[in-house]
Amino acid sequence: MTKIRFGIAVDGSTDPAGLAGIVDSLEAAGVDSLWFPELVYSPAVDPTVGMAYALARTEKLKVGTSVAILPGRNPVLVAKQLLSLSALAPGRVLPVFGLQAARAEERRLFPVPHGRRADLFDESLRLLRAALGGGEVSFRGDYFDLDFRLDAGPRPLDVWIGGAAAAALRRIGRYGDGWLGSFLTPVQAGRARETIIDAAAEAGRTIEDDHFGITLLFAEGGVPPHVHDVLRGQRPDTDPAELISDSWSDLHRKLDGYLDAGLSKFVISAVGTPSARSFIDRFVAELLPRQN
Repeated sequence: MTKIRFGIAVDGSTDPAGLAGIVDSLEAAGVDSLWFPELVYSPAVDPTVGMAYALARTEKLKVGTSVAILPGRNPVLVAKQLLSLSALAPGRVLPVFGLQAARAEERRLFPVPHGRRADLFDESLRLLRAALGGGEVSFRGDYFDLDFRLDAGPRPLDVWIGGAAAAALRRIGRYGDGWLGSFLTPVQAGRARETIIDAAAEAGRTIEDDHFGITLLFAEGGVPPHVHDVLRGQRPDTDPAELISDSWSDLHRKLDGYLDAGLSKFVISAVGTPSARSFIDRFVAELLPRQN
């Protein structure tokens, strides 16, 4: 049976001082996972720091990145961080990587040779996967030329990848263990899933049926204007109302569509919610009964 799971994403406005309460509440309620976005110029904590902090306070809660930027970072150092977290909390680290920062002003923080970001991403993923496998690694590429040894963690670490463009979906099929999409309708997400499956088959690979997920925006009571504008910019061909839910009933309706499309992992990101505590309570009541 495909496992259906729901997690919560902190947003860029989350006060670090309130993170302890959020983490403790999620652990006590039995929520599956907590996700940290890479938003440098915001109050949000760094994803790796946030994951370490949450893991140290909990025994069951999983943590993930939604999403961390890989091109512009050394994949061996990233692997070392992930292996360290996984050694301290086996089975609870869920890394997801993307091509570039969501905010244009942050993209210069992850420098790559001009016009080579996609190529560097592909090579970085190959090196990252080799490093996460542990043992002696000898890697020769266009950007990295390394010989090193890392100790593998107690459990294999899956590498999930974000993205929705055609090239991104093909990349996931070639190099990813799973997909975490965003800003897609159920129909669009279903098509993306099929593209990934086809690309994996062409590469002689398979991706597990329950390794397809999506981040969903939730704005109870109405969509803030700035969020509406972001959605228009991300998907100018799609009605923003199809990309964000303004009520729990609408969220359930959309979830039915994503489940029919073959997705089973959901990260809910609340925007404009005045109280994290009240949102978590309602999240638990509404969504945990839908897990299996």
